Amino acid sequence: MHFDRATHPDAPHTKLHTPNWFVSSLMLDRALDAILRRVKKLDRSHDVPYLAGYSMDGKTIYIDRHLPTSFTYRGRTIEVDRFLIMHEEVEKTLIDQLDLHYLHAHQIATRAEEAAVRAQKISWRAYDRFMQKYVKSVGDERLKKVPDDLDLKPYRDYHDWDLMQRMEKAIDAGRLPGASKTLRSEIAAYNSAFREERRDASRKAKRGKKRATKRASSKR
Repeated sequence: MHFDRATHPDAPHTKLHTPNWFVSSLMLDRALDAILRRVKKLDRSHDVPYLAGYSMDGKTIYIDRHLPTSFTYRGRTIEVDRFLIMHEEVEKTLIDQLDLHYLHAHQIATRAEEAAVRAQKISWRAYDRFMQKYVKSVGDERLKKVPDDLDLKPYRDYHDWDLMQRMEKAIDAGRLPGASKTLRSEIAAYNSAFREERRDASRKAKRGKKRATKRASSKR
């Protein structure tokens, strides 16, 4: 096992004779604490697709109201909010500050979340298994109270059209009475644009088939 003369996090001039993995875990935990201190508001009073999300301005982190705040792992009580907050903060920052596509930002944020979980000597499989029990995804009837200012970019970039349609139908049917005009108009605009995109793709495919048919006929 390799040992390193690492710097003590509280006393920078004091060296620690510790394994590298221990120092990495310690520093990752400190980094996570620093991220948590920057969060302006945590909201656990709404239904959030895929468990967690953030407001459009990034000032509020949303965690689904039905997700328990902890689970038991090998006799330990594991608080989960800190890991979800880290994921959402990293993801939102990468999208807004570096203009990354959601799928790329999500992958990086997931790796950071996994590293933070493992640093606490928690099985990622056990953690993920717990989370999956509470995921509200496409077609879920439990999506009744969605935040007014929920950032929909992740769902747009993921092309989760089924979810967006379902949210629009729920609003039209009065099942989301608290939905703001902004949220309503954004969902409607997205669905309209996506329908047009699908129509264009369909027309393009048909034109391609016609050209292919003509070429095949001319070769006979």
